[in-house]
Amino acid sequence: QVQLVESGGGLVQAGGSLRLSCAASGMFFSISTMSWYRQTPGKQREWVASITGPGSTNYADSVKGRFTISRDNAKNTVYLQMDSLKPEDTAVYYCRLDRVQYYWGQGTQVTVSS
Repeated sequence: QVQLVESGGGLVQAGGSLRLSCAASGMFFSISTMSWYRQTPGKQREWVASITGPGSTNYADSVKGRFTISRDNAKNTVYLQMDSLKPEDTAVYYCRLDRVQYYWGQGTQVTVSS
């Protein structure tokens, strides 16, 4: 059974930073691709960034150069460092583990005030 728990969300002013964490339980974390998504009310969930087991990363154009995804396999945790935040980054952020099927966390709210 895979469980994902996100943390680190909150309220921050534009230009500020936050670091999200996603702790995973279960096996095979180190070889699983981990991703961050975000969603605002009335919109589809949007992909933000991904990191493979060996550490290759990809980012959505909207966050490239501002967000950094990383992982600590010893702690079964993936991170999303978010810098230079903008009001349009406001959303519920979810992590996802890809292992045969997709597993989602419960989400953490990020609110960026202007």
